Amino acid sequence: MPSILTRRAALAAAAALALTPLAGCATAETAAPVAGASASGAAPDTGYEAAFAQLESEYDARLGVYAIDTGTEEVVAYRPDDRFAYCSTHKAFSAAAVLDQNSFEELDEVVRYTEADLVPHSPVTEQHVDTGMPLIDLVDAAVLQSDNTAANLLFAELGGPSGLQAALRETGDDVTHVDRVYPDLAEATPGDIRDTSTPQAMAATLRAYTLGDALRPEKREVLVDMLRRNPMSGELIRAGVPEGWVVGDKTGAGGYGTRNDIAVVWPPDDAPIVIAIMSSRDAEDAQYDNALIAESAAVVVDALA
Repeated sequence: MPSILTRRAALAAAAALALTPLAGCATAETAAPVAGASASGAAPDTGYEAAFAQLESEYDARLGVYAIDTGTEEVVAYRPDDRFAYCSTHKAFSAAAVLDQNSFEELDEVVRYTEADLVPHSPVTEQHVDTGMPLIDLVDAAVLQSDNTAANLLFAELGGPSGLQAALRETGDDVTHVDRVYPDLAEATPGDIRDTSTPQAMAATLRAYTLGDALRPEKREVLVDMLRRNPMSGELIRAGVPEGWVVGDKTGAGGYGTRNDIAVVWPPDDAPIVIAIMSSRDAEDAQYDNALIAESAAVVVDALA
């Protein structure tokens, strides 16, 4: 597999070739500068669409990207309104909603559960069945270890999937559908609208919780700190951005080769960039490839440079 830097150069060259015939075609009517276009035709092809399409072809996957430079409001987008199963990326939002709805004293209260509550991939909660866990530790387990039982317990704390959906609606997200808990949440069946969102909606909600006023400052600080400490995402968006850039993210994976990463990226001495990259494949048992996410992030960085 070529290095990210080598691949970035090749994809940038392809994008530059695609850009050439478009010189001088920009209009003043665009609400925000668009550095990359939607494959659905929502914006003119600016060249980086070709780079994303090339990645789709090489990895035999469907790809959705939405990124926004919060300093300039410049956008890079590819299939931004296509639906994808969000899988474990929702845990960042579940965490945010639980932080928002509970005082720090309430977050320290112990949540009890039984062995019957355990679902696959619960590396933290399976160790504490006898004692239970403080709510804040469940938040930590869901975000940092992607613990699925912890995520289900956060759903319960919010009143079920509908409780999270209601919290998302309060942030302005009227796109994301929250319907099930684990393990069904990660099925990711093509065409099933349950437990899906779009890259644009995911990026907007992540921005609201981490950079906006959807959370009080002290709760926002807790969430951002958790996302920055994510130990499970070194091969995804983190691998596609330059060394020295700080990344806070939440990954997700599921059936049909679904692989996602949503992130806030802090370049040195520059405004944060919010990125949502979502992908899937056609076969139910398809494996995902982290390099697709990393290389897509590299295209985003080049597009916004």
